[in-house]
Amino acid sequence: MRSATLADDAAAALVAVRERAPLVQCLTNEVTTNLVANALLAIGASPAMAAVPGEAEQLAAVAGGLLVNLGTPGPDQRACVEPTVTTALRAGVPWVLDPVAVGVLSVRTRLAEDLLAARPAVVRGNASEVRALAGLRSSGRGVDALDTVDAAYAAAVRVSRATGGAVAVSGPTDLVVAGDVAVRVEAGDPLLTSVTGAGCALGGLVAAFAAVTDPITAAVGASLALGIAAERARALARGPASFQVALLDELHLLRGEDLEAAGERLTVDSVAARPAGEAVEGAPAGGSTGRHVPGARS
Repeated sequence: MRSATLADDAAAALVAVRERAPLVQCLTNEVTTNLVANALLAIGASPAMAAVPGEAEQLAAVAGGLLVNLGTPGPDQRACVEPTVTTALRAGVPWVLDPVAVGVLSVRTRLAEDLLAARPAVVRGNASEVRALAGLRSSGRGVDALDTVDAAYAAAVRVSRATGGAVAVSGPTDLVVAGDVAVRVEAGDPLLTSVTGAGCALGGLVAAFAAVTDPITAAVGASLALGIAAERARALARGPASFQVALLDELHLLRGEDLEAAGERLTVDSVAARPAGEAVEGAPAGGSTGRHVPGARS
């Protein structure tokens, strides 16, 4: 897999999202529901934010993609998760797990561990959350990651091999691992870390892309889309509030050719020679087929 090919695939997926407007059922963080829904609308998808037992699974059966975000796992959401995921799997609907604060808080950690057995198409989290999912010591603080993306590399490989899907680790440079492929995504702006829900919105975008393409392309495409939109929004913003508004505008204005031209932002490596359990803290070995372009992501 080459970076230019992956960028082309991501561009085609964005075009497909805009053409098909897939329904994305979201069991998501109550704090960030508005931003997640608006980000999905801006990218061309149709958000559904139903977290009512008995209804959530009905939507999952007819959705294009499902997001399960554990940011605020209240009683209703916990009651919804298992039947909704089960329904999605039976209907062939790809689902995305966003394990917010896993490894720090016990209820959601147990829930996330159980959900991994349902083989999400994509796991999207920060470095500390992904390390915790892999059973490795992590140093998260609430929803904040204190581990680096490189420190989560081996954990991402382990989780990807356990689920058979992709794992996306957010950071200044995003890392996406799927099977024997690892992709670094250089796109974004530090102001993403000043907006509550940027990571949650990314999870929703991944679910929208997953509705029209394979897991690795979905994770890379969503990361590129949010990152490029963030860079453009930063040029228009005075601070976090205006940045959030501009971010939604730039997601709305984003087109396939913007992702197609982003091949140089991707670095693709093979991880075939690296054991899943190896506690490697650094970047992948192997020959790169892309090159880095400076950038920052939340």
